[in-house]
Order: sequence, then structure tokens, then C-alpha cells
Amino acid sequence: MENSTQESFRRSESFFTYDSPYPLYAMAFSSSPDRTTHHRIAVGSFIEEYNNKVDIISFDDETLTFKTDPNLSFEHPYPPTKLMFHPNTRNSLGKSSNLLASSGDYLRLWEIRENSIDSISVLNNSKTSEFCAPLTSFDWNEVQPQRIGTSSIDTTCTIWDVERGVVETQLIAHDKEVYDIAWGEAGVFASVSADGSVRIFDLRDKEHSTIIYESPQPDTPLLRLAWNKQDLRYMATILMDSNKVVILDIRSPTMPVAELDRHRASVNAIAWAPQSCRHICSAGDDTQALIWDLPTVAGPNGIDPILAYSAGSEINQLQWSAVQPDWIAIAFATKMQLLKV
Repeated sequence: MENSTQESFRRSESFFTYDSPYPLYAMAFSSSPDRTTHHRIAVGSFIEEYNNKVDIISFDDETLTFKTDPNLSFEHPYPPTKLMFHPNTRNSLGKSSNLLASSGDYLRLWEIRENSIDSISVLNNSKTSEFCAPLTSFDWNEVQPQRIGTSSIDTTCTIWDVERGVVETQLIAHDKEVYDIAWGEAGVFASVSADGSVRIFDLRDKEHSTIIYESPQPDTPLLRLAWNKQDLRYMATILMDSNKVVILDIRSPTMPVAELDRHRASVNAIAWAPQSCRHICSAGDDTQALIWDLPTVAGPNGIDPILAYSAGSEINQLQWSAVQPDWIAIAFATKMQLLKV
């Protein structure tokens, strides 16, 4: 099944490649519905030095071409660990949809104008120093877009009110570095850490957290977390140096409801389908992006992916477009590819 699926991907020529002058890591689809057929995608360089770049590129569905604009490119200190456009919910349209956030040395907000990009705020979560502990990731709250939650190597998660530029709350979330954070409901978020746990926090009761999963081998770090926005009972996480995607049901903590183990090397990225509660995509060092349809009950031999795509190199990042959900973006080496699924 896997080979025939890969062939069908290639036969239909349903992938399109953007070549960057530098290695890529962070990526984000714009979340503002475009009246044209354009995708707008932010891509961040991964150069192991201070000077890095973020480019805003567009892809035209009709001509199947990428367009770049030198004015829509900006210098970024250190490689951005994550990029996200303003979630552009129904309550918050207009100017705010042109905001882009990035994490790295600080949480930064950028405003994208017609022919320029301006830095509008640099947010430091350290109360005691002008320097901020490096931020590993962040998530923009779709229900309350004034909130962004960041995760840091200093064991904390910080919730920002980005409209006022102030820290709403800061929690010591884990015993070790926090590697990822994801919002569920308006005031509920979860995080994963080098301590090997998934923890859920409710801002109405900041003193307590609920551990819903721990690595089978103690202290195996959990690297990424994805909360299913179509069905908040489910989330997915990945372990360091593991070929598995662990699917969790928060109603039954500690035991995964499924483990997706068809990758042949470490999984690096996961994303739930924006329009379906049962589909998830994963990508990893085996150069594969796999799409899974989660059954109600897994069979005795586990779960096979329903689609497989093979890239030219280890895939280190993927994003699934919320506005046009038949498009997935993957990043590997100096390339970003759009896959039409």
C-alpha cells in the first residue's frame, strides 16, 4: 500500500517545491482567508549563528508558482523555533490578521504590511534579567487571540497578553526544559518536557496540573505536542529518538489509545488535520510524511497510514493549512514542499 500511495503522489504531481538559499525549519501558513487562490507562508532559516531570516512567500494555486518579495523578508536573531500568524478568529478580523509571531531568544511580534514588515514588540519573560531564557515553542490561543503561551528551557510556561504586552501568568511547568506548548480550551493548555511528561494546566487553578502521560522509559524527553482542535479529548506527542506517534485520550490518562509506529526512523513533527478529528500527519528522519486515519479501535497489527509521501531528505517540520485543508507543507534541508492531499 505504501509504495503505491507514494507513486500516486508523484504521478499526480501534487507537490510543489520552494528552494531557499538556506536550511529551513520554522514554517507557518497564514490563517486569514484569502479571497484569491494564494497561500501565504512564512519560512524561517536554520543557520547556526546570530543572523537568520524569515521570508513571507506566496503560492498561487492557479499558476502553481511561488512568489517572493524582498520587501517581505526580515532579519531574525537566531533561528526562529516557531512561527505563527495571528489565528484570525471570527471575533478578531481586520488588521490583527497581519500579525506574525516568532520565538527564539524572545517572543517577537511583527506586522506585515503591503510592502514592508515592522517589528512591533519584543517580549521578555524574565523578571530578573534583560535576557530571556531561550524559547523552544509557543502557541497562539485561537479562542482568545490576545493570549500567547510560550515554553522555555528554564522549565517555565509564560502566558502573555500580547495586546497589552504584559505577562498574564508564569508557571514552573516541569522539572526540566519545556519543549512544546498547546492550547486546548480558552484557559487550558498542555506542555511537554525533557522530564518525559505531558501536563495539562487550567488558568483558573494555577497551583495544580494534571499529568496525563509519562514516557515509558523514565526521563525520555517528549519533544512535540499537538492538541486535536476538532476533538479536544485527543492529543498527540512524540518521544526523542522514537519512530512512534503517541495518541492520548485525556479521559484515560497514562495509557495511550494508539501508537503509530510505521516510521522507520525518528519522528520530528506532527499535525492534526484542521477539518477532521480523525486524521493526523507525521514526518521524520525516514524522509516520509505519513497521513493516518485513526480507527475507533486499532487492529491487532496496529495502524497503517492511508497516504505516504517520500521527500528527498529528513523532514524536520510540517504544517497543515487551516484555511485550505487539502494542503500540507513540509520542510527538509533547504526546501519547502507543498503537498496537495
